[in-house]
Amino acid sequence: MIASLRIPGALRAFLPALVGRSALAMAGLAVLLAVQESTRSFAVAGLASAVFGIANVIAAPWRARAVDRWGQPRALGALAIVHAAGFAGMGVIAAVPGSSAAWFLGLALVVGVSAPPLGAAMRMVWSSLTPAGAEREKAFSLDAVAEELLFVAGPVLVTAIIVASSPSVGLFVTAGVVLVGTLGLVTSRASSALSGSPVVAGGERARPLRVPGFLRVLIVLTGVGAVLGVVEIGAPALAAEQDAVPAAGWLLAAFAAGSAAGGLVYGQLRWRVSLGVRLLVLCLGIGATAVVVSALGSLPLFAAGLVVLGAFLAPSLITGYLVADTVVAPEARTEASTWINTAVNLGAALASAVAGAAIDAAGTGVALLVVGLVAAALAALVPVRRLRAAGEASAEPGAVAATMDLEAGPGDA
Repeated sequence: MIASLRIPGALRAFLPALVGRSALAMAGLAVLLAVQESTRSFAVAGLASAVFGIANVIAAPWRARAVDRWGQPRALGALAIVHAAGFAGMGVIAAVPGSSAAWFLGLALVVGVSAPPLGAAMRMVWSSLTPAGAEREKAFSLDAVAEELLFVAGPVLVTAIIVASSPSVGLFVTAGVVLVGTLGLVTSRASSALSGSPVVAGGERARPLRVPGFLRVLIVLTGVGAVLGVVEIGAPALAAEQDAVPAAGWLLAAFAAGSAAGGLVYGQLRWRVSLGVRLLVLCLGIGATAVVVSALGSLPLFAAGLVVLGAFLAPSLITGYLVADTVVAPEARTEASTWINTAVNLGAALASAVAGAAIDAAGTGVALLVVGLVAAALAALVPVRRLRAAGEASAEPGAVAATMDLEAGPGDA
């Protein structure tokens, strides 16, 4: 996969994109700690974090649509300026003890709505630099693994910054990181070439959700996200149940390490089966593994189980991104890739919302068992035949148009 970085123009775009994406990995904790210190209220801090997260998820497809329409330099640049200004404003307000909660909630809304979709944008860059097939799969795998590692390192980095200085400084650093990273990406030659499609051929047919079968893929991936959401709540809960709270971080690190390893392996394999079959197997795998892990009561066994469970996460996301890249018209692929993230994040958010109560009532094992069964059941919705046809069509000239015409009839499988 490292060979992907030797593609002309790839490294120049990839490195700043990683810098910019690290801001999202730092932002959640930075917002939470800054608001809590200023207001002395975890309730207000939690509400601000929720506003930031929900606004980010809801606005994601529209931001991506703007990038597809107006191009990466204009759309990403404008979003990054607003996003960085929101964090900087929050940093200024946080430096004043006793600041009104209304300021924090308003600025949390601003930073949530304006978060630039750098992950989806970088995948568009990879698509422009690589031919469909093994080379693009390796590039997407490298990208997914790097993103996983960012979300391991990001909270650690921002915590160190805040401890060494103040929560306000953490927000200022987050603002600077997203601005520098985004501007670095959009000034690269590969990103600058993606200037957008103001007039979309085919009108509404280019919208990802109108592509037959794509919505079903998103529903399936909400099951994957649900497993992620329960793990994020269940691992700390199990550690607390066994009077081993410090082990919570290690359990989550085991899950992230498994995901990164799974992404590395995925990128090295030469696949002989269609994207639909891969997605079916991976979603069944993450569901079945969650069921098995739910029966592991000791922390060492649970940690080992989380490594295996995590190994299905990044490959599932990579396959989702490849589906978006294959079945959706080029002028809407940033939006399609963002919908993949939105589906996983929605599943995680919904699962997190009920996981705490479920764990209190019945324990971590039951919560993981139920979500595993749900994820496995949702795998039945994978449109295997439709994705096989789309993959075959993508190798032909006019691939996307041919795929969309081919898939317009009834009989989805």
